[in-house]
Amino acid sequence: MYDPFQPFEWKLAHGRKLTLGPVGLLMAIINVTPDSFSDGGSYTETDAAVAQAKRCLEAGAAIVDIGGESTRPGAEIVTARQEQDRILPVIAALARQTNAIISVDTYRAETARLAIEAGAHIVNDVHGLQREPDIAGVAAVAGAGLCIMHTGRDREKLTDVIRDQYQFLDRSLEIASDAGIARDRIVLDPGFGFAKDVDENVALMARFSELQGFGLPLLAGTSRKRFIGTITGREAQDRDAGTAATTALLRMSGAAVFRVHDVAINRDALLVADAMLAAKRQ
Repeated sequence: MYDPFQPFEWKLAHGRKLTLGPVGLLMAIINVTPDSFSDGGSYTETDAAVAQAKRCLEAGAAIVDIGGESTRPGAEIVTARQEQDRILPVIAALARQTNAIISVDTYRAETARLAIEAGAHIVNDVHGLQREPDIAGVAAVAGAGLCIMHTGRDREKLTDVIRDQYQFLDRSLEIASDAGIARDRIVLDPGFGFAKDVDENVALMARFSELQGFGLPLLAGTSRKRFIGTITGREAQDRDAGTAATTALLRMSGAAVFRVHDVAINRDALLVADAMLAAKRQ
């Protein structure tokens, strides 16, 4: 039976790897966009984005996730060229100036290929390989790590949140397998907030351990999401404490990686959760 707290060696592009399981790891969000829901416009210049990535690394992030297109509902769709012009200089600068593990947040195969060439190690696809399936082949050829996310957008969902996870992600894993991607390169993300209402998000948190049936590490991306705002009554910029609460709870349920805006507060939440988990194992 899969144990989410045992070491899992996640193999990445350019010969890099990360050990997941024994302690929770943080993936810092760096949105090189003018319209992301909580930090749009903050890091549109390359120097500003690189500086923020470095601050996140100093605060304890294990991964920096660079994205050039907002995924909030109703966001303006950008062209592949616009996306690439935003993120490739940031990725290249980080690869030159740091030893960071770099993730590219894209569903486009060509953007993923160029990002890996520029120095990215991980492809983070919010469409679960199902919008541009060729992205799986790009990841396979490059030996990249892969984050495969569940989404409920633009499709008919099952009423049971866990059954819907398995229906969607099983198809994504088929695409990955057909492309020749080994399982030790894959992390799954249940996609909090992506066409899920408050009740569905809370149910997904409560039943998170049921996702261990995939036998793969899980990434949680709850940071500043609308459902946290509904629960706490706070606007996006003030949801970091609520996010940290979800980080601690989901770590106890077996999540391995946490995609966050505020690294410091979530690092503290993970330290407490991991201390509790260590005490339980004694």
